[in-house]
Amino acid sequence: MRKVFEVTQTVKGLGYHEKIAQLADWLRKAKRAMALTGAGISTESGIPDFRSPGTGLWEKVDPMAVLSVQALRRDPRRFYREGFSLFISTLESAQPNPAHQVLAWLEEKGFLAGVITQNVDGLHQKAGSRLVFEVHGHMRSGHCLQCRHHYDMQTIVDFLQKGEVPPLCTCGGVIRPDVTLFGDPMPPDFWRATQEAEKCDLLLVMGSSLVVAPANTIPELVERVAIINLGGTGYDYRADLIINEKASKALLDLKAELEKDLRRE
Repeated sequence: MRKVFEVTQTVKGLGYHEKIAQLADWLRKAKRAMALTGAGISTESGIPDFRSPGTGLWEKVDPMAVLSVQALRRDPRRFYREGFSLFISTLESAQPNPAHQVLAWLEEKGFLAGVITQNVDGLHQKAGSRLVFEVHGHMRSGHCLQCRHHYDMQTIVDFLQKGEVPPLCTCGGVIRPDVTLFGDPMPPDFWRATQEAEKCDLLLVMGSSLVVAPANTIPELVERVAIINLGGTGYDYRADLIINEKASKALLDLKAELEKDLRRE
């Protein structure tokens, strides 16, 4: 488990650029570092987050009413028309933003071992990240609740566009997306991610409010935690470094700081 200690004097009271320099130094010295990302990293790609006042998805729908396992089984038509449609309408055209691209660069250069993400949008893979643990599933495919036959997401979308709501398997069962719905058990990637986190001495959290369990327990497994987020998080009181800024700006500045050393090599 994570060692509990006060934020060191070296990071208290630092300005923005000093914090970026400190984080760059930690990445250079880390034996193994991972990133943990949430919905806030994808807002600059046009994907709304869940809780922001006025724009969050949960202000438009009650997630338990339309995006839970119980809702899917009780009223699959409503699940697809009111819940699923919120995701697919924004994911189809979304592209990686600079934050995703810098994380892929950090992995390529050996500063990060990989990414743990709460997102289901697949933008880390599109940006080039190779080791990605999707702790809430993904939107690339789905499967039949009855026979477990798998379908790619485009096939599911084609069913819906033809008016087949909900989409049905050839066996007659309802097809569901491979995302972790409210009421689902956590997927294997979550348990793999916790094992990876336990090997790390640095975790870089960004775009997550760290209030959704059990993903918000992952920082507790790592000795040193740095957070990049516009607002406060549920872990600020124990974080070793907090940068309140958009992920893309902070990560581009972090890349520029790390490139100073790479140019000297």
